[in-house]
Amino acid sequence: MATQKLYAGAKLRDIRGRLGLTQKDFAAKLGISLPYLNQMENNNRPVSTTVVLALAQEFGFDVTELGQGDAERLVTDMREALADPVFGETTPQLADLRLTASNAPVLARAFLALHRAYRQTHERLASLDEALGREGSQLQPSPWEEVRDFFHYCDNYIDAVDRAAERFAGQLTAQGDLRSGALARLEADGYTVNFAQSTPMRTFDPVRRTLTLSSLLPLETQTFQLLVQLALLRQNQLLDATLDLARFQSEEARAIAKLGLANYFAGAALMPYGAFLSAAQDTRHDLELLAAKFGASIEQVAHRLSTLQRPGAKGVPFFFVRVDQAGTITKRHSATRLQFARFGGACPLWNVHRAFETPGRFLRQLAETPDGVRYISLASDVSKSGGHFGAPVRRYAISLGCEVRHASALVYADGLDVTRASAFEPIGISCRICERTNCHQRSVPPLEKRLTTTPNIRDVLPYRLE
Repeated sequence: MATQKLYAGAKLRDIRGRLGLTQKDFAAKLGISLPYLNQMENNNRPVSTTVVLALAQEFGFDVTELGQGDAERLVTDMREALADPVFGETTPQLADLRLTASNAPVLARAFLALHRAYRQTHERLASLDEALGREGSQLQPSPWEEVRDFFHYCDNYIDAVDRAAERFAGQLTAQGDLRSGALARLEADGYTVNFAQSTPMRTFDPVRRTLTLSSLLPLETQTFQLLVQLALLRQNQLLDATLDLARFQSEEARAIAKLGLANYFAGAALMPYGAFLSAAQDTRHDLELLAAKFGASIEQVAHRLSTLQRPGAKGVPFFFVRVDQAGTITKRHSATRLQFARFGGACPLWNVHRAFETPGRFLRQLAETPDGVRYISLASDVSKSGGHFGAPVRRYAISLGCEVRHASALVYADGLDVTRASAFEPIGISCRICERTNCHQRSVPPLEKRLTTTPNIRDVLPYRLE
C-alpha cells in the first residue's frame, strides 16, 4: 500500500517563525537546500523523511503535529459558512477549500471572521426595533463565539495552564486528598469557606474574603468550584498572560475567556495530566472507574479525555460534545477528523439524541461519516438536578468518541464487531454540508447537490438529489 504524502507547508512556516529563523538558516539546520525548503513551505513538495528526522533531532519537535492542525476543522467551518444562501452557486470545490486551509490558513480564518460579522449584522437588521434602537454598534464577533473559537483552534489544550494545574494539584495532595488540600490552601491564604443551601453554585466576596458554595451540589462539583476560585485567586498572572497572547477583540470576550481558563485549570488540577492519562490507559477509558478514582463527574471525565493532546504524550484523540434536548450543541471539541457544525444542532442519526430516552445507561454506536471515516461513539444522559423539590432540572446529553482504529483501547468497544461494514450507521455533521443523497432524516438540501422534482413520484424527500 502506498504511503500517504505529507504536505505541511503552513506548519513548517509556523515552526520557522516561532524559532525566528530565516529560510536560509532554517534550511541549513535541516540539512537541505533553500529552494527545497521553499517548495515544501509552499506545498509544492511533500515533507521528506530527512526533514521530519531533523525537526525531531535538531529542535526536539513532536513530529506527530505535522499531520495535524487546523486544516480539517477549517475546511468544515468554511463549508458550513459557504452553505449560506448569500453565496449562491459560487461554492468552491472541496479540493480548493482543502488547498486554502493547508496553504493559507490565515486567509481562511479571515474569511470565517468576515462571514461571522455578516451573519451578525444580518441578524441585527432582521429585528427593526433593535436595529433602530442600537447606537454605536460595531461589526465584531460575539464575545461567546470568539472565546469558543479560541479554545476550538487551540485543540482545547492550553499547555502552560495544564502544566501549572498539574504542579498545583501535586502541592494540594502532598498531605491528603485534593478537596481537603484546596480547603486548607484557601484557609491558609486568609479566606473563609462556607457551605449553604444557596441558589448560586459559587459566591465569592473579595471584601469579606469569603467563599460560599452551595451544599446542594455534588461533592465533585464542589471540589471543581473550589479549584476554579483558587485559579482566579492564585493563578491570575498566568491567566492574564495567556489572555494577552490571545488578543481578544473585546473586554467581554476576555472576561469570558478568563473564566473559561479558570475552569480549564480546575479540570486539569482535578485530573492531572500524567496521572489521568496513565489511569485512562490502564482502565481502557472506563468513564465510571475514572470518575471514581479522581472524584469527578462523568461529564468532567469525558471532557478531560478530549484535552489529552500534550506534545510528546498524547492520548487517544477523542471528540466530545454536549447537547440539550433541542439538539443544540452547548459544548464541542474534536481532536479527531470529525468536526461539529458551528451553528445549529447535530445530526439526528447520532446516538447522543437517544441518550435522553435511556437515563443512567451508556449507549454505544458504530458510525460512519460521509468521508468514509468510521467512529465508535459513546453517549449518556447527564441531566443535572436542581437540588431540591420543584427546582428545574437541566437536561443534557454528552457524547465521547474516537476513530474505530483506536477501538482496542476502549472498554466500550468490547463485543462490537468493528470489522463488519454494515454495523456502522451513516451519520453526518449538518444537512447543509452532508453529501448523503438517501438520508431519511434530511431537513434541508445539501449545499453541493442539484435538486430535481418529479410531480408524479413522491419518495421520503419531496425532491431528488443529483
